[in-house]
Amino acid sequence: MSELLHSDESVERPVIRLSPEEASQIQATFMRQVYGWMGGALALTGGIALLISSTPELVELVAGQRLVFFGLLLLELFVVGYISSRAAQMSASTMTGAFIAYAALNGITLSVIFLVFTADSIASTLFVAAGTFAVMSLYGYFTGTDLSRWGNVLMMALVGLIIASVVNMFWLNSLLYTITSCVGVLLFVALIAYDTQKLKALAFTGLGDADATHKASLLGALTLYLDFINLFLFLLRFFGRRR
Repeated sequence: MSELLHSDESVERPVIRLSPEEASQIQATFMRQVYGWMGGALALTGGIALLISSTPELVELVAGQRLVFFGLLLLELFVVGYISSRAAQMSASTMTGAFIAYAALNGITLSVIFLVFTADSIASTLFVAAGTFAVMSLYGYFTGTDLSRWGNVLMMALVGLIIASVVNMFWLNSLLYTITSCVGVLLFVALIAYDTQKLKALAFTGLGDADATHKASLLGALTLYLDFINLFLFLLRFFGRRR
């Protein structure tokens, strides 16, 4: 229920008071929206990747032209950066379109994994990634442990992983490749739990404002989508069988 509480004598601010049951229901509804958008984005990404990998002309365009491929990667970075930095200023419909566009772009660039790895190993790795994601996301949602203290460590590890991965693109050291692969799997396993718990608090953003809730669910879906994709790609380093 809503009440007006006085923070001082001259300013009145509306405060929404919720029972534990009402708060849990809001969080559950919000997370269903998050998982729904995430699942839809993953389905779109996978569908486009399969379509392109099975069309020789498109494979040649994406994988055969380095300029095109790296241009798509840069466009992906721009889109995800734009969504993250401009979410507050964007309309709900624009943000939805940008999120769908990002998932589609990712499907185009990820189509190249079908040229490197066998379809069976990709499918089995996807199954492992989905199971791991489900377990860690459920842990993050239901645990009573405060995972916010992981935040700084996870962010530093992520920065270190990115730097090491970029360095190894030029160095091509097999030991560093193995280390970054192990760290990548462990990092994104932890991030799934951390981000899921963080999203429970995001459920109350713009409470009563449909557009604000919609945008918050898209941001949450994007966060977990990225966690899942990265976990899958790092697991593919271990379970993927090359053609």
